[in-house]
Amino acid sequence: MLTYPQIDPVAIAIGPLKIHWYGLMYLLAFGTAWLLATYRANRPGSGWTKEQVSDLIFYGAMGVILGGRCGYVLFYNFPQFMQDPLWLFRVWEGGMSFHGGLLGVLVAFLLFGRKYQKSFFQIADFGAPMVPVGLMFGRFGNFIGGELWGRIADPAIVPWAMVFPRAGDVARHPSQLYQAAMEGFLLFLILWFYSSRPRPQKAVSAVFLIGYGVFRTIAEFFREPDAQIGFDLFDWVTRGQLLSLPMIVIGVVLLIIAYRSPNNVESRA
Repeated sequence: MLTYPQIDPVAIAIGPLKIHWYGLMYLLAFGTAWLLATYRANRPGSGWTKEQVSDLIFYGAMGVILGGRCGYVLFYNFPQFMQDPLWLFRVWEGGMSFHGGLLGVLVAFLLFGRKYQKSFFQIADFGAPMVPVGLMFGRFGNFIGGELWGRIADPAIVPWAMVFPRAGDVARHPSQLYQAAMEGFLLFLILWFYSSRPRPQKAVSAVFLIGYGVFRTIAEFFREPDAQIGFDLFDWVTRGQLLSLPMIVIGVVLLIIAYRSPNNVESRA
């Protein structure tokens, strides 16, 4: 069994100003996404400018933050919002939903497309490979904050199990790191190399939806369900799995459409 590294959630404190690790992870996520997108935009024939990349990251960041918070409130803890509506704005207390953030980003893509006269899937195919990096940093933030811990694990079988400060005195899976590895690093590699060659439009977006949905479904078997929800079905199906299933289905349909459409133009993300 490993010892959970006690990390002060405040990374930098200058007088009354406090910068939390969770906020730094978001800055790293958006900064890395900008660097990767700029690299792709600089390639000949990309169809993207540095100004467009900067705007896309800004639109995406707003979509992630607003959608992620609203999604968590609606999908995971609506009763608390009804009791305390101002809780919606206390982001520093934790509570962000990937699926809500995804919906926010989709809206952001639509608004960005109207401004720059780009189609939705031109934007989505270009942006999809950068998303997993943000997810990876976000899961690191969850780990540092000692939140969203995993299910109880036997240290004899799982020697890397940890006792999280706010999760009792039992060893648990560090599921945040599992998610960082699968939904973050591994999915990034898959998308980055898949999109390095021209693909039918919609295909890169489809692979992202399928990849995230599958990896999140696997990770949920090791992650402790939210206390206020528990399991949704059969004492083993979680809310995260139910929200990921439509992503897989939509992704498979999009991939079939992408490769079967005779007039579908190829795009390089």
